[in-house]
This record gives sequence, structure tokens and C-alpha cells, in this order.
Amino acid sequence: MSRNDLCLELLRPFEVTNAGCRISLPLGAQRLLAFLALQNDGAHRAAVAERLWPDCTPFRAAANLRSALCQGRRLGCVTAIESVGPRLLLSPAIQVDLHRVRASARQVMEQGQPLPTDWADLVNDLSRELLPGWAEEWLMWERDSWDQMRVYALEDLAQQFQATQQYLPALQAALAAMTVDPIRETAHRIVIEVHLAEGNVASALKRYRDYRAFLRRELNVRPSQQMTQLVRDLTPT
Repeated sequence: MSRNDLCLELLRPFEVTNAGCRISLPLGAQRLLAFLALQNDGAHRAAVAERLWPDCTPFRAAANLRSALCQGRRLGCVTAIESVGPRLLLSPAIQVDLHRVRASARQVMEQGQPLPTDWADLVNDLSRELLPGWAEEWLMWERDSWDQMRVYALEDLAQQFQATQQYLPALQAALAAMTVDPIRETAHRIVIEVHLAEGNVASALKRYRDYRAFLRRELNVRPSQQMTQLVRDLTPT
């Protein structure tokens, strides 16, 4: 088994694969691998046990951690979890989809970088939730962090494509950002601007009115003046 064979997927239902073949793991080992994949510098054993089994006594949580380590430390002939003193770390031998997509997102948000040619795959990756279906409390902050990063990356991507008059990828990226955070105005505004640039006035007005109605229903507020200005001369608001 080579270092590049092992993959850990967090942006879909949890899965570990070796050269495309799924490796079945108990839930405790899954949770441990996922938790460590989200820690850049690993984590202390006691902290891992406390975070993953918060409702257990320290003794029981430590026992659960030992069991999960036994089940997930080695995958085939590769050490998946490394120990450095009291700290546990995910081995660099494991490729993690979240790490790859985060790196692509950071590249999108860096100034002067070329636009990705595989934009459809990137938009699809950035549209994925972190560990969907998992209800662990320790995931809440991680999900919030991922959602913030991906919505900014999608909006940046949409704006860059819009600036180069590549309207289909601009729309796809903006629409994906809207699914992540439907209240946030930026992506809605980009969609309106793209419709107007293409001469699709009716589509622009519909997007504005739909968003205005959504805000009124959910928060009893109106779109910003910046957004309203986009359609001000098209029809009375």
C-alpha cells in the first residue's frame, strides 16, 4: 500500500478508502480519525477523550479512546494515527478531501492566481457539507468555520468569473454560495449583476424580489441600498 492510496472523505458521508476500495471501521474509530483530521497540530489524548465522549466519566472516555485507537491506528500496513508523546496526530499518509478543497479555496482567494479550469469540480466540492448526518457537538465550530471559508471562496470565484465575463461559472458559484448561506446578500447581488450584464432584466428583477420577500419573511428587513440600487431604474421598488 503506497502513501497515496489511503483517502479519508469528510465532505460526504464518512469513508476511508484504499485505492478506491472502502475500509469498514467501527464508529469509534471513524470519529477519532475525523476528529484528528480537523486538528492541524493533533490533540492531547485526554482532550480527545473528553471531546469525543463528553457524557462519559474520564475513565470510561479513556477506555473508549483506547478501543478506537486499537481499531483505527493502522489501516492495512500504514499507521493512520501517530503518537508524539501524549499527543495524537493523523498521519500524513492519509489524504483528506477537506484539506485538498481548503487548499484550492485558499488559492481562489489569493490575489493574482489564475482562475481554475476545473471550476465545476471546485464548485461541487465547495458545495459539500462537512460530515453530513453527524450530530457531534465538537463538529459545530468546525462546520461553522468550513461554511465561512467556502462561502467566501465561492463568492470570490463568482466575482472573478464575472469580471472576465464568464457568466455561467459566475452564476454557478454564486448560486452555490447562496445554498450555504441564503441570508447573506453578496451572492444574490452577484446573480443580479450577472443577469443584468447578460441583458436578462426579468431574471434580475425576479431574483431581487425573491430575495426581498425572503428577508421580509425571515427577518423583517429589506435588502441593502447597494442591492436596491442595482434595480432602481428598472422598476419602482
